Amino acid sequence: MIDLKKEIKAYALKNAMEFGKTNPGTIIPKLFQHGLDKKDLKEIMSDVVSIVNEVNKMKEDERMRSFEEVKGLVKERVEEEKGLAELPNVSNKMVFRLAPFPSGALHLGNAKTYLLNALYAEKYKAKTLLVMDDTIGSEEKSIMPEAYKMLQEAFDWLKVNYEDKIIYKSDRLKIYYEYAEKLIEKDKAYVCHCPQDKLRDNRARGLACGCREFPVKLQLERWKEMFKAKQGDAVLRIKTNMLDPNPAFRDRVLFKISDREHPRVGKKYRVWPTLDMCWAIDDHLLGITHILRGNDLMIETDMEKFIWDIFGWEHPVTIHTGLIKIEGIEGAKLSKSKAQAEVKSGEFVGWDDPRTWSMQSLKRRGIKAESVREFVEGIGLNKQDITVPIDTLYSINRKLIDEKASRYSFVEDPVGFVIEDAPDVHTIQVPVHPDSQKTREIKVDGEVYVSRKDYEANKSVEFRLLHLYNILISSNGKARFVSMENKPIQKIQWVSNPVDTRILMPDGKWIEGMAESSIKELKKGEMIQFERFGFVRFDGINKGMYEFWFAHR
Repeated sequence: MIDLKKEIKAYALKNAMEFGKTNPGTIIPKLFQHGLDKKDLKEIMSDVVSIVNEVNKMKEDERMRSFEEVKGLVKERVEEEKGLAELPNVSNKMVFRLAPFPSGALHLGNAKTYLLNALYAEKYKAKTLLVMDDTIGSEEKSIMPEAYKMLQEAFDWLKVNYEDKIIYKSDRLKIYYEYAEKLIEKDKAYVCHCPQDKLRDNRARGLACGCREFPVKLQLERWKEMFKAKQGDAVLRIKTNMLDPNPAFRDRVLFKISDREHPRVGKKYRVWPTLDMCWAIDDHLLGITHILRGNDLMIETDMEKFIWDIFGWEHPVTIHTGLIKIEGIEGAKLSKSKAQAEVKSGEFVGWDDPRTWSMQSLKRRGIKAESVREFVEGIGLNKQDITVPIDTLYSINRKLIDEKASRYSFVEDPVGFVIEDAPDVHTIQVPVHPDSQKTREIKVDGEVYVSRKDYEANKSVEFRLLHLYNILISSNGKARFVSMENKPIQKIQWVSNPVDTRILMPDGKWIEGMAESSIKELKKGEMIQFERFGFVRFDGINKGMYEFWFAHR
């Protein structure tokens, strides 16, 4: 454990020296890459937090000295063999499907399963169908008209190669009705008028209701009457074993009545199929060969198989994957329903609000589609529910954008002062990137601004204005020049001749401050790094403020 603590400290120091501070979410993925077992995470988590806090309190010269003692423990990442595990029943006629319900934008949590289907389709050069699963849904989880376009935009951004013709379930109601009648004719389905409380009681006791016993001819008549019945008066149920070990599997609903208007077909239809019914039919008719779906849909899979067996249809390969919980996303809940409510209420500025974690919001923050794809591929077909640090995605994205992202200076909550006896320096040249020979010019003109936090923490202590010279601020707030010597002392971010700037963070809050005037040359959409703050995407000018969206450290 002693060596492990030193290794944790080595990575924490390295990260803090690069980005100004560090956090546990950045350190843990590095330990996993070099052999830490996930079952040991709880045991070492308190050490990680303690060491991170210790490192964040250090001044820069302390970090440099401490890192010299442990830098040998920092290992370059060994690139593991990449690729997705093989699937069963591989052929040259494989067909996958993406089946989003258009109640909102695709977010980082549910994108995982869709992307897995798409990545496997690419792996096997298979066909991918985009099927909008737009049956009527529930009152709580209603269809949003704009979601159709947002879902398509998300798949296009993620470079998902699906067939040109998009399939809409709301166009296929007559097909579902046809197969409902066939199930009734086979004496495998019946129309039920029983109230919900009676049904629940019957299910729990394993008893069939009287509606189940009517003959086929009468069931067909009751089916036709269902199209004129009031909402809630009737449902079509499938006949299963009323003593099935899983009460939820007993005589499940296949069709229900809804008078709500549908965004695409209005009130043309009132009788709508459940997921169990429409997918059992479509997976067969559309020739789907492989279904990758979440563990939360296991009972729906069992019901599909039950219906396939009634018709004597071949079963596609169905593989369930565990859900993922994203750790470190500032308490946000990845939920289309929750995001829909927040967008409707106006709490979120729209579906690209960073708190939705939608593909639109990630794109606007500067997260690349390639990063999301690699993130999902790295998770793969997890059988169990897992927790994945958001820093894993950030680490992937950082590698893709770092070389092209020029460095600039930004200070939040700025405090300005004039430096007495300052050298006659009006401009300096600093590298746009540590690995580049290209430089940018920074003006030193009149007042210098640093963050209030740095200003208060470094009074009466000599420190260096990064890339410039050393100064000292006395207890009365006056600043004076000390020397040009680049000593191993604290280095502080600063700006002079600045422009007002603000940055939208993932939690939806704005951080306001000042940035160097060089950002005036940026083009909208350009990714940069504010030194010791993080990577940001320039989103434009609003009321004189230069606005950026925060990507990650």
